[in-house]
Amino acid sequence: MDAYTKTRRTTLKRAHERGSYDRATVHAVLDEALICHVAFLLDGAPAVIPTAHWREGDVLYIHGSSASRAIRALEDGSPASIAVTLTDGLVLARSGYNHSMDYRSVVIYGTARKVADEADKLATLQTFMEKVAPGRWDELRAPNAQEMKATTVLAFDLKEVSAKVRDKGVEDDPEDMDEPVWAGVVPVRRSFGAPEPDPQLATDIALPGYLKDYKGPV
Repeated sequence: MDAYTKTRRTTLKRAHERGSYDRATVHAVLDEALICHVAFLLDGAPAVIPTAHWREGDVLYIHGSSASRAIRALEDGSPASIAVTLTDGLVLARSGYNHSMDYRSVVIYGTARKVADEADKLATLQTFMEKVAPGRWDELRAPNAQEMKATTVLAFDLKEVSAKVRDKGVEDDPEDMDEPVWAGVVPVRRSFGAPEPDPQLATDIALPGYLKDYKGPV
């Protein structure tokens, strides 16, 4: 199927025309973004954490310390909602009311399952590293047993999910079009600077090819 099935929670009520259930749209947002925000219940109260994420097929993964209260709550079955947002532009209209932002976002509902199999866990951590810097995993020291034990990987199946996209620029009211106010869009672009070597890096270690002209996840 090319689209996710709508549910009561993923059906958009306001600005529904911006909604999308298209898999390609959802996956593109999740793959480009580096950080998601996970909302859940912790000791009976709402909590939210920002964390890195990655995707394989129709599964979203996060990881954290095995001793983390948040990770443990999610592992124990706390219902969760995950939000990912990319800001593409600041929309400056002729009235304050019509100011907005162009953006792409995804919201996911579900419960986590722990990746318990050690081989699967190692493989998906490799996928995470390859998202951040393709080619880096093969250069690194492999995780040792203690590091693997100290790390929990949680998986969220992409079942209840929707995207929301605004890309229309300025949408002013007809009666405001003659107002003597500048209107337009200020594009927002994410950029990465030149890699800065660790001061203790050996002088004979060259910059890896994957970091030359690095532009981040795509």
